[in-house]
Parts: sequence; C-alpha cells; structure tokens
Amino acid sequence: MSRNKEIKNYELFLEYSKKRDTETRDKIFEEYMYIAEILSKKYTNKGVDYDDIYQIACIGLLYAIDRFDIERGFEFSSFATPTILGEIKKYFRDKTWTMKIPRRIQELSKKVNSAKVYLMQKNQEVPTPAEIGEYLRCTEEEVLEAMEASKAYNPKSLDLKYETGSEDNNISLMDIVGEKDDSFKNIEDKDFIKRVMKKLNKLERTIVEKRYLYDDKTQEQLGEELDISQVTVSRIEKRIFEKFKIEYKRSN
Repeated sequence: MSRNKEIKNYELFLEYSKKRDTETRDKIFEEYMYIAEILSKKYTNKGVDYDDIYQIACIGLLYAIDRFDIERGFEFSSFATPTILGEIKKYFRDKTWTMKIPRRIQELSKKVNSAKVYLMQKNQEVPTPAEIGEYLRCTEEEVLEAMEASKAYNPKSLDLKYETGSEDNNISLMDIVGEKDDSFKNIEDKDFIKRVMKKLNKLERTIVEKRYLYDDKTQEQLGEELDISQVTVSRIEKRIFEKFKIEYKRSN
C-alpha cells in the first residue's frame, strides 16, 4: 500500500471514529473489501458456494471496521484478517445440519445473511430479527426460526474431508476449525512484530511479509521471485527467527 493511500485510510478511520456515519464506513469498506475477497477465495471448492463465503467475509469486515481503534496503532489489515477468518470458520462449523431442515428455511438462512450485510452497512449496527423480517417481508418468527436452525450442526470427525477436486488439496475439518490460529491469537503481538521488523534489513522484511503477513508464499516461490535459492531463503528465515527470539527475551 502506498504512503499516500495509508494516509488517506488513516484519515478515513479517524473521521469514522468521530462521526460513525454510513458514508465514511462505506468508503473504508470499499478500500478493504479486497481482504474479504482474498480470504473467501481460500475457502472456495470446499462444499460451499463462493458467494455465501464472500457474504460472511463481508460481515466479518464490517465487524472489524466497527471494532477497530485507530488510536492503538495497529494495521487495520492485521486486525481485520482474524476477524473475517473467525466469521468464515464459524460459518463452516454451522454448515452441517443435525436434522432434515426444510429447503425453505435453508434458503431463508441465506437471505438473512445477505440482509445482515446490507442493513449493517445502512444502519451502522447489527440489525434485529424484526428489522431483518421487515426488510425480507417475512415475520420475525420466521427469521428467528431460520437463525435457530442454522445453529444446529452435526459434530463430525475432525478427519472428515472436504472435497476440493484434487486429492492432494483436500482439507479436513481440523484444517478449518480444529486448530487455534496462533499467529492471530493476540492483536497486541503486532506491536512486537512491528518493533522487530524495524530491525530487519530490506530482504529480511520482504521475506517475512511475503511468507507470513500478506502473500503466504512458499520458500520455493520466494526464491524464484527474489532470484535466490530455496536454501538461501531457509537460511535467512532462520536468521530472522533468531532476531525474533532475541527481541522476545528482551521484552520478557
């Protein structure tokens, strides 16, 4: 992200923290909706339509915008990512039904999710079942029924596989909900990471950013991009980890 864009987004968040108006929040949403798109694509071909995942990711993005505190000095993308992932994973947990749910209720559940996104953007707050019912032209009881039905899911084995079209790329339920995201466990850790990043040279920072913060690239992919060997990337990573360990010991 360019310096000018960073300044622009900072000013938007500053304005939103004061006004809490729909127009400013919509501008912020448009600036960062690419995060929802990227994270949604990571979960495609796993038994759920992309549009459904994207809607959930957008809800997570809106939550992140409302909860973000610009004064704490964190990068918004670092704050938003675990929030969006949490909503997506919660959706996957709720995806399998414990009983035969009428098709009508399943379809209404999808419409309720879509209505949440729209009404949150419009009213700057989480809509009530009554407001959702009014928007969808159905009763509050029907909305509550759809919400309650979506909570009923069937506990599966953590080894259950979601088909992705390739045997090597199939994922288990454990990949989605069974593991804690240690890299996102504590937003305050971002201060520590920022501090260490300032002590790294340009190549080291590039490797950290492209491997762990933004692009999730492999050592081999990074080697090709930077025109160095995979072994060299691995060696530099070890050096980086040592710097993190040293800084961590100093901090504690």
